[in-house]
Amino acid sequence: MTSTRERQRAAARARLEKEMAERAARARKRRQTQAVVGVGVALLLVVAGTAWLASNMLGDDSGSDNTAQGANSVQCDWVELAGAERTPQVKDVGLPPTEQSKVGVQTMTITTNLGPITARIDRSAVPCTAGSFTHLAEKDFFDNTKCHRLVTEGIKVLQCGDPSATGEGWRETDGTGGPSYRMAEENLPTDKRPPYPEGVIAMANSGQASSSGSQFFIVYGDSPLDPNYTVLGTITGGMDIVKQVAEAGDDAAFAQQAGGGHPKKEVIITDLTMTEA
Repeated sequence: MTSTRERQRAAARARLEKEMAERAARARKRRQTQAVVGVGVALLLVVAGTAWLASNMLGDDSGSDNTAQGANSVQCDWVELAGAERTPQVKDVGLPPTEQSKVGVQTMTITTNLGPITARIDRSAVPCTAGSFTHLAEKDFFDNTKCHRLVTEGIKVLQCGDPSATGEGWRETDGTGGPSYRMAEENLPTDKRPPYPEGVIAMANSGQASSSGSQFFIVYGDSPLDPNYTVLGTITGGMDIVKQVAEAGDDAAFAQQAGGGHPKKEVIITDLTMTEA
């Protein structure tokens, strides 16, 4: 009886020891598997993190380049005239480059029969208009043209830049000419009072949006115009010439239209240049 019980106890111990050994083996295997998985996950995280960091660093560099390029230049939309818009008063000199610089200051020198008139042009404020004037100046667009309109009442401006107003004599069409493209207005003085003080040089337009061309006006006395005209720059020399022309008066040729008329004292632009200040 005792022998049978001992054998049963021995068998039970053996089964328990075997089961405990198997459990221990399974536990070791789980730990090994978990360790391998853990190492794999850690490695994966390191690789992913490195890739993310590299990608973001490269992205930042690329973004910085693009931002720098965007900060230094702008894309200009030139609206080319077509069909009936190309009147005899339009002078075709092609289109300026689409990309224009927003960096630096230029000096506009308007050489006239009465002496030079100079202006400071800030490209950061008017990149497209400055680019257009540079293009037109390189094409001798303004050479031998008259300043065709003077206004002495209400506003005080001398208007120039019409290629149809030539040294051959005044024409009924003076004031309607320009290049074969138009552009959007820039640098509108909506927060300035007056919007166009003495010493400003600004762009004329037809009254419609994006209708600026080549015509510009020099303000020789504070003028209460609506702020719809691009402020191109500031006169730095030659204002005395403009005032002398104003003192001589106008012939009232445009009195029934836009006001004023041809200056009685002729102003002929012999050359216009745009140079780095």
